[in-house]
Amino acid sequence: MAAAQLTLLWAVCLLPGPLALPLPPDAANMSQLQRKQAQDYLEKFYSGDSKTKEISSLAAKLKEMQNFFGLPLTGKLNPHIMEIMQKPRCGVPDVLKYSLFPNKLKWLSKDITYRIVSYTSDLSRRTVDKIVEKAFSMWHEQIPLNFRRVRMGPADIIISFETKDHGDGSPFDGPGNAVAHAFGPGPGLGGDVHFDNDEYWTVSNEIGINFLYAAVHELGHSLGLSHSSVPDAVMYPTYENGDEANLKLSEDDIKGIQKLY
Repeated sequence: MAAAQLTLLWAVCLLPGPLALPLPPDAANMSQLQRKQAQDYLEKFYSGDSKTKEISSLAAKLKEMQNFFGLPLTGKLNPHIMEIMQKPRCGVPDVLKYSLFPNKLKWLSKDITYRIVSYTSDLSRRTVDKIVEKAFSMWHEQIPLNFRRVRMGPADIIISFETKDHGDGSPFDGPGNAVAHAFGPGPGLGGDVHFDNDEYWTVSNEIGINFLYAAVHELGHSLGLSHSSVPDAVMYPTYENGDEANLKLSEDDIKGIQKLY
């Protein structure tokens, strides 16, 4: 029961706040679209640690974001902040820490099964299968967990490509912005990974979202990691395309996953 409650809490924390944040005077010269983007971003990714339903000022939430990204705590919008907000990123909140839960979210079994139930038309099924296998192997090299693919029936981790509202309480928003999300270890939705099928998925550093980068990141959540504020970490919330040959877990990623397992 406790594990089910944790998984439900994780899903609820993915929901954006119900009210718009008040804008400070320094945002007056921004376009209406930029103001709406800033409000939506902060409500979704910096409301997860609120102990009440009260909505803070935009300035307070901006400081929370600036603190996470290691920026000066001005509480003011600027072009650099807007640039970060517009980057493709994981849909999991930055302020949500697994350590806040009564029990650390981790798999208790050393043998974890996974199943891929749907695919993107951007990549062949064989390519998706091989990339997911590679993503699992990168984590396997650091911890004593074994990952085994099953093609039918139940699995600990279900991997799928979804669009818009897909029934988990965290609808995708179309191309750009949040491009994937995952749930921490547990029953039901626990461990599951969803990729936004409205994105253009790629295997290179061309325009689009590099699937390997996203898969390694999201599987980190599936194993129990939260976001890292270290820019070169795989668990950094924003995605950067690059050469897959250069992708590796950072020291921060390795310390985090080995601490769990």
